[in-house]
Amino acid sequence: MFRPKIRPRRLRGSSEIRRMVRETQLSVDDLIHPFFVTHEDKPKTPIQSMPGQYQFSVEELIREVQSVQALGVLGVILFGIPAVKDAVGSDSCDDNGIIQTAVRALKQNVSGISVITDVCFCEYTDHGHCGVIKDNYVDNDATLELLQKQAVSHAKAGADMIAPSGMIDGMVGAMRAALDAAGFDKLPIMSYAVKYASAFYGPFRDAVDSTPQFGDRRTHQMDPANSREALREAELDVREGADFLMVKPALSYLDVIERIKARFDLPLAAYNVSGEYSMVKAAAERGWIDEQKVALEILTSIKRAGADLILTYHAKDAAKWLA
Repeated sequence: MFRPKIRPRRLRGSSEIRRMVRETQLSVDDLIHPFFVTHEDKPKTPIQSMPGQYQFSVEELIREVQSVQALGVLGVILFGIPAVKDAVGSDSCDDNGIIQTAVRALKQNVSGISVITDVCFCEYTDHGHCGVIKDNYVDNDATLELLQKQAVSHAKAGADMIAPSGMIDGMVGAMRAALDAAGFDKLPIMSYAVKYASAFYGPFRDAVDSTPQFGDRRTHQMDPANSREALREAELDVREGADFLMVKPALSYLDVIERIKARFDLPLAAYNVSGEYSMVKAAAERGWIDEQKVALEILTSIKRAGADLILTYHAKDAAKWLA
């Protein structure tokens, strides 16, 4: 009988040894919880395609953020659903808009947690696109002007960080210039530097009613087939002053996360998006998978690929599982 001299299984023989040699450690410190906030008075409205997620009133959002803060989560990112949508997403730039109102409320009532705001227009426009439309096309430079206004408005409300997500050319540079000119030079920018035109966003679009009324977003979000282009996009945002980079989605783009991490020395976030979340929830509800084990395995894979931070709807549950 052949007896191998080298036996890797020696390092897997007990849970204690496995923990001692574990290469990737997933922590609650890695997690950022996304929240949807609305002008509606109803405390929370279930999002049917995202089991366990809700549209929250501002008052209920405060309680939810307090609950995740108590679990050790260090950051939340906010997405707003305005009372009225229009062609240019006016609520997003209004100092009394839904996001601005929610940020002020959180800063007044919750301490010890970073409040990040998504900066885009798809949630706020009646056409569902990420900026100003001219001739059925997102006008890049006209959108930059509105992004500058939105960024400064979020900063004035008290946001700890802003996260531009529209993949508009020059967005980081434009927002950095506007923030600096307004006296917010210390406010960091977490750029959705590498955001793909993905099929995994469907449930999110249900959550904020942002499905495009015509066309799609492939003229500004990246082609899922490309990875070299991701390096160029990230490099441009680094040059323009981004403080964090982000890859979105995460699970189908682990190779891209790894390439971005190897190339750039900025902190890297990855967004475990709505479709990725909802697939796990749906399969778990049918008893096909173990939700906790699968969710933690997915989050660990994202961390292993190189993400320093993970935006995930699993954050609240994962914080409990990791405790």
